Amino acid sequence: MIHYHGMAGAGKTSDHVELASGRHVFVSFAKPSVLPLVAATCSTFALDNGAFSAWKSNKSYSWEKFFDFAEEWGSHPACDFVVTPDVIDGGEKENDDLIEQWISRGPTVEFAPVWHMHESLERLERLAEHSRICLGSSGQYQTPGSSKWWERMEEAMSAICESGRPKTKLHGLRMLDPRIFSKLPLHSADSTNAERNGLLEQRFGMYPAPSRGQRAAIIAARVESQQSAGSWQESLQETFKLL
Repeated sequence: MIHYHGMAGAGKTSDHVELASGRHVFVSFAKPSVLPLVAATCSTFALDNGAFSAWKSNKSYSWEKFFDFAEEWGSHPACDFVVTPDVIDGGEKENDDLIEQWISRGPTVEFAPVWHMHESLERLERLAEHSRICLGSSGQYQTPGSSKWWERMEEAMSAICESGRPKTKLHGLRMLDPRIFSKLPLHSADSTNAERNGLLEQRFGMYPAPSRGQRAAIIAARVESQQSAGSWQESLQETFKLL
């Protein structure tokens, strides 16, 4: 799987370089200032639309500005895909209309629409017609790894997998946790865990790496040492329900 490390520009420029160099990076439209440096140093990057950040902070949002941003950076040779516009707590029609609006602009970059876990399984199956989709934790399932979240994920995997294999590439939004992605047949996942926790020297024992960027790189390397599941195993779910 591809491990995308979310970067919001926390720390010094040298910290950004330490974490991004040779890695796959996830950059949000909510904090795009780090993107020029990331694009010059990373292996590849993906663009998030920033809807989650806007939703959490209850801020207004301009899709037109995002469209311009995505068109500019989506054509960069290191860009893997763009997460299409979505409204976290919106209705299915509203989110379907945003996908159509995106497609109508004729983007040349690969894109990935979002299925929110509170939405219907029928919509998930429809979105599987795209070459890649994102799975977003939302509603009563907004906490990845909770027992309720795993129950819903079991329903989603049963709907979108054939013989345990997904019908399309799956990207797990905020799912770059080995306890999660090692159980799911994901093509990729993202998290800001490495950048955020690189600040916490106390987690590194008596001899922590001297810089935040080096500590973040250590966390990233540990995460990258593990891979997603090769297929969905429904027999594992009784175990998850006990967590």
